[in-house]
Amino acid sequence: MSESESFRGEPAQILLVEDNPGDVRLTKEAFKQGRIENDLYVVTDGTEALDFLSQRGEYADAPRPDLILLDLNLPGKDGEEVLAELKDDSSLRSIPVIVLTSSRAEEDIVKSYELHANAYLTKPVDPDEFIETVRAFEKFWFSVVRLPPEVDNS
Repeated sequence: MSESESFRGEPAQILLVEDNPGDVRLTKEAFKQGRIENDLYVVTDGTEALDFLSQRGEYADAPRPDLILLDLNLPGKDGEEVLAELKDDSSLRSIPVIVLTSSRAEEDIVKSYELHANAYLTKPVDPDEFIETVRAFEKFWFSVVRLPPEVDNS
C-alpha cells in the first residue's frame, strides 16, 4: 500500500470536532501537505458532533468516520461529554477517538483515557509544530495502525 492511499485504498473519513477556526485551518493545511488522502469533515461543537455521528438532522447523509479528532474545550457539550456518549454507544464505540486539545492538565489526560480515548495529543502553540504534529499523527494512524471495519449492529 502506498503512502498516498489510506488503509482501504480509498480516502479515510475523518471528523474534526473543533471550535477554533485557526486550529481548523492549521489541521486542514497539515492534511493537505500530507500524502495520505482523506475527507475531513468539521463540526464546531459537541452537539453537532453527536448529530453527525448519529446521522441526525442535517447530517442524515453523513459518512461514518474512520477516526475522530476531538477538542475538549467546546461550547455547549464539551469533548468529555461527547467522548462519554460516543463510547457508550455500541454502534459508535469502535471508532478511534484522538483527543487533540490545548489542555496539558493531568486530570484532562487521565479523564480522557478513562473515557476510552485512543490517544491524547496536546496542540503545540507554534503553527509549524502544530502542522508537524497532525502530519505525524496522520502517518501513524493511516499508515501503521489497522483501523476497525464498520460493524453492522442491526
